[in-house]
Parts: sequence; C-alpha cells; structure tokens
Amino acid sequence: MTSKRDYYEVLGVQKGASKDEIKNAYRKLALQYHPDRNKEPGAEEKFKEISEAYAVLYDDDKRAKYDKYGHVGGEEVFRGSEANFEEVFRDMGFGGFQSIFEQMFGGRGGFGGDFFGFGGRRRGSDIIYDADLTLQDVLHGKKEELELPKLDRCDKCNGTGAEPGTKSRKCTVCDGQGQTRRVYSQNRFSTFVTVEPCRTCQGKGQIIDRPCSNCRGSGRATRKKKIRIEIPAGVEDGMAMQLRGEGELSEHGIPGDLVVRIHVKKHPDFERLEDGHLLYNLDVKFTDLALGTELKIPTLDGSEKVKIHQGTSASGLLRLKGKGLPRYNSGGKGDIIVKLNVKVPTKLTDRQKSLLKELDRELDSN
Repeated sequence: MTSKRDYYEVLGVQKGASKDEIKNAYRKLALQYHPDRNKEPGAEEKFKEISEAYAVLYDDDKRAKYDKYGHVGGEEVFRGSEANFEEVFRDMGFGGFQSIFEQMFGGRGGFGGDFFGFGGRRRGSDIIYDADLTLQDVLHGKKEELELPKLDRCDKCNGTGAEPGTKSRKCTVCDGQGQTRRVYSQNRFSTFVTVEPCRTCQGKGQIIDRPCSNCRGSGRATRKKKIRIEIPAGVEDGMAMQLRGEGELSEHGIPGDLVVRIHVKKHPDFERLEDGHLLYNLDVKFTDLALGTELKIPTLDGSEKVKIHQGTSASGLLRLKGKGLPRYNSGGKGDIIVKLNVKVPTKLTDRQKSLLKELDRELDSN
C-alpha cells in the first residue's frame, strides 16, 4: 500500500483552517500545478494530490471522517463533495471542471473514471473484504495475504479481447476514442455538447473481428490473485481501508478498488474506550482495600502488578500507563483503566459474623 501525505500538509493549512482558507490554498496551488500551465514532470500527480485533499477538507462530513480516521474510508473522495471545482477554475480563467477532469482522470483510473461519468469509461467493481481483528491485532497491526477471485486481464489474449495471432482494428466511427460527441447550437450565443459511449464499438475504441475464445472478446477473465494487505495498529471497528486498483477490471481496462472493512471482535477481559484506553474490571475483597495489597492484572501483552494502597476507596480507579492500544494516526498509546469492584460476601459463618460485629464496634468507637 502506498502511503499518503497528510491532506492539511498537502494544502499547507492548519488543521483548524476555515473553508475559505482551504479554498484559497487550493486555488493558489491549482494555479501553480494546473496541467495547462505546468508541464514539468510530477506536476500532474501534484495536481491530483491537491485536488483530492481539497475535495475531502472542503466537505464537512468527509473532513470529520478524515480527522477521526485519517486515510481510510470506502467511499470515493470526490463523490458528493461540496468542493466546487467549477467555481475555482472559472475564477482562475481556465477551462471548466469537466474538461480538466475528463482529460486527467477520465480514461486512466486515477481517481476513478467511472466516478465523473465522462465518456462512459467506467471503472471496475470494488471488491469488499471483511477483516476480523482481535485486540491483539489492533495492538500490533496485522499483515495478511489474501487470495481473491476477481475479473482481471485475460491471460490468453493479454487483455486485448482478440484471439491470439489476430488484431483488433480501430473503430472508424469514434476514431478509436471510444466516445462520440455531439454539438447542439441553441442560438449563436450558446452551444451544448453531449458525450456518450460509441455505440459501434461499445466504448472500447476498437473492433474485434475474432474474439478471444477464453474471454469471448471482453479482455477479462476470472482468476485468483494474491494480494498482501497491511492493517496498521490502532484501527477501530467500522473503519475501511481502500487499496486502489486492486478491484475487478472493467471492460475499459480500468480497475476498481479493494475495500477492506474492519471488524474488531469483543475481548473477554477488556472494554475498548476512546483514545486507546481499555477498561478492566477487577474484583477485590473489602479487606484488600482496607489493608492494601498487590495484585496481578492481565494486559494484551502479558500481565502487570498493581499496588492497592491501604484505605483505597471502593470507587477508586487504577491506571496502567501506556498499556492500552495505539492511537490511530495521532501517536502514543492509551492506558488500561482498572475499575475496582468490591465483592461483598453473601454467606458468612457464625465466627465470621462475630468478627465483623466486633470490628464494627471498634470502628464506631474510634
């Protein structure tokens, strides 16, 4: 999995930045790295990076999820975003949002050609994998190798869709573009342009006269693929990780994503709290509180001794510093918080009752 830079760092703004500050930062960077202005190597990838950061941080819901979980989440960052790219680009004097993103993302996967719906170049289906984790997995992180059946490039024709030894030919209707455009003039001041998949080649840009016998001309076949995933420490139940390009291949050769949904099993001893803290309920005798003692407490990595001081309150809490879970995306570890539960005996012998009554009289006389 490739690591991503922090979105706030990408735009050069503070975590508490306002939407206007985020928009102004993006406008400045987009002007610098816009593909019509900057032809240097790496400029296009930089433009994609800042556009993704802007789409997330300008949207209140996406920003809240990012602030809590970081670079996780099974949804497309651009889907339903409040970020108004059209307005930003228009203010800068560039072409419209559609033409820019069609050029950069529409036919090459990138942020998902299917998402913008330009030219009908759809990305493949996402694959959902449910990962069951224990708290020990959350503590250390987990590496896993999956073997998933999915639609991928046909081995026989190498994805061309044509029988080996033959070739496809360019569609003359769309000139190999896979899409056709129609321009409608409403009047001399305005025109409308529609873009749709070419009906002759079904949006592929190529005509196959002799389809591959293995994939029947689709260029895709189902096969098992090994995928290695690394789940970082500190993840929470309900999170999702998105591995781009590891989903199924579409008929246009654009892969979907693998979405790993996180499910954390309940632990028999610990209850998970916020900020990496774990709650442990410890049964003690009232004599332990009155006289003081030392007891052994389980942790996720073994056990630790805790000292109960003489006269400890029954409502008291003990802490094992740094023995909890890692805090995802923020560093440090939580604590194990020990809650004392006093066990009151329900069955006493006559001698035990006598001793308690004697103790009670002595306490009253003090």
